[in-house]
Amino acid sequence: MRAFCIGNGESRIGFDLERLRPLGTIVGCNAIHRDFTPDVICAVDHGVMHEIYHTGICNKIPGYFRDWTKIPENMYRMLVEGNVSAGDIEDVRKEGVLQENNKGQAKEFVFHGSRIEGAVHIIRKNKEIMQQKKELGISDVKTYVKNISVGQIKISWIHPEKDKSHSLKDIMGTDLGWATGPSSGYVACHLGAKEVFLIGHDLKSKTATVNNIYKGTKHYVAKENGPTPHDNWVNQWLSLFNRFPETTFYKVNRDLRLKDNVNNMIAEWEGQQNLYYVDYSSIDNLEQI
Repeated sequence: MRAFCIGNGESRIGFDLERLRPLGTIVGCNAIHRDFTPDVICAVDHGVMHEIYHTGICNKIPGYFRDWTKIPENMYRMLVEGNVSAGDIEDVRKEGVLQENNKGQAKEFVFHGSRIEGAVHIIRKNKEIMQQKKELGISDVKTYVKNISVGQIKISWIHPEKDKSHSLKDIMGTDLGWATGPSSGYVACHLGAKEVFLIGHDLKSKTATVNNIYKGTKHYVAKENGPTPHDNWVNQWLSLFNRFPETTFYKVNRDLRLKDNVNNMIAEWEGQQNLYYVDYSSIDNLEQI
């Protein structure tokens, strides 16, 4: 089996991912679903995980997520709501604190974040501050304590007749704490891949800002942010190479002749026997499977 692990580094801008379909299994990362439907999707950030699930894509393709524990619906009141009224819950929804898909006939859910009860307390406190400002004649009544993160309570109701979502822990045995990229590589190997191509896993940036196609969008850092430290990615991929010595890995670059931060060999991977560097032209020479 051959797999393509698709990261969201800017080196893949302009590359047609559709051309990979007859060549192997496509394992996509994070917000790739906004533009392209891979064969398998992987994410470890809670916000992106629930965004993915809420689109319904995991009714069509397998998804592998961190801490994706499916909980019986009868635990919802205790774990999520706490001792709050329907009116309190509606206030939380209006504040945009709660992200939740349609329950329908679901009997299980996945939950990340704080209980609604805690958010209700903060909302009430904020309202008190706003009222005090009005009474004092302070015109800027919209400025109040922001101790609530928008979307900090995330719920995904699971529909078992279609659900294809999985917890990474189920295939790893334990949570390795890896980033999405290396985790997608683990998924590919778990599925039986003996050839794994890393596309769009740039690791570093060629500029003074973050290298990601989706920067500045929901669940991603601002466009102006500096490059994300790459050490963990480098070390985690190396650990994966060593875990699966019978699998051959290919780091795909746009053009190795450029010798820049992205189109270059990784010093920490020097001497790795099951790793090769190729460029996009090599994809043209792959046989369909």
